[in-house]
Amino acid sequence: MKLFCVATAAALLVAPSTNAFAPISQCGERSISSPSQLAVSSAASPLAAVGNNSDERIPMRQGSYVALITPMTPTGAVDLPSLRLLLQFHLESGTDGLCILGTTGEASVLTMAERKAILDVAVEEVKGKIPILVGTGTIDPEHVKEQTLQAIDCGCDASLVVTPYYVKPPQRGLIRHFETMADLGLPVCIYNVPGRSGVDFLPESIGQVAGHPNIVAVKEATGDLSRVAKIHEACEANGVPKDSLLLFSGDDGSTDEFVLGGGDGCISVTANVAPSRMHNLMMAALKKDQDEVKRINAPLSRLHQDEFCEANPIPIKWAIKRIGKIDCAYLRPPLDELSPDFHGVMETALKEAGLLFDN
Repeated sequence: MKLFCVATAAALLVAPSTNAFAPISQCGERSISSPSQLAVSSAASPLAAVGNNSDERIPMRQGSYVALITPMTPTGAVDLPSLRLLLQFHLESGTDGLCILGTTGEASVLTMAERKAILDVAVEEVKGKIPILVGTGTIDPEHVKEQTLQAIDCGCDASLVVTPYYVKPPQRGLIRHFETMADLGLPVCIYNVPGRSGVDFLPESIGQVAGHPNIVAVKEATGDLSRVAKIHEACEANGVPKDSLLLFSGDDGSTDEFVLGGGDGCISVTANVAPSRMHNLMMAALKKDQDEVKRINAPLSRLHQDEFCEANPIPIKWAIKRIGKIDCAYLRPPLDELSPDFHGVMETALKEAGLLFDN
């Protein structure tokens, strides 16, 4: 069965160039069983989990997951105190799950020490309250393994593994890649984003890996609404019940229709600034309440579109600063802060969404 998610101490600033980090806390032993078939622990699977948290994972659930930014200082250091405040904001706002260290979190320009610092803070703030989904995907499978093992040891609940980008692997290579990462023991959410990676993990291939006990979800960011039915059909063709694989939209502009059409939720950029609205939107869509979906989503429509007026996460980071949730919209190179040419665009979108008001 799919599950609905019902809805400080001083920190260190991590310099972007450092590899030496004194952790905020030590990751402890994890010892309770997963309550869902969607996150199979080592006790229920022939695959041995690596690390020390396999018995205390929260299974991924339906709803709105925030694709969280990584706040930084004006000098480019990771701003851990601001990260804590953002995590607390999402708990208070009813966010159903945390997706951290993904594209929106600028993971590609963070060191392993910085990743550990960020994961330690996330575990301290939200562990046991909402699922912690960690981006561990990259181009090199060995690096994916390294990041996944770190996520396990820090106490995270699942990994978001993107199709290896730029090299355009064949479908058989992608199948082997996802099964290999799932064999590490941490539940895997496959991330299919051909617009960024240059390769599309097809529904037929998803169906072939869906029977793996640790492949539990797909983030589908093609914007193709027909993918929901196609993935469900591919699962059933391979003897896998369609409700054993959660399907998340990675395209805010079509998330409402994606979930009304049988999807399970979203991994959302918009949720950075409108978390309670995105939670309510997903709950209405899961109940197939089309009128309520339209009522909630209409004011957000411009924001869904304009938060990509420049490359993500440039606009959304500026928007989070603009509504007062962070002090700085710095992004590490080769990205840059939002061009002044688009400030008015984002202001209008935030006002239309009811997140910013004229003085």
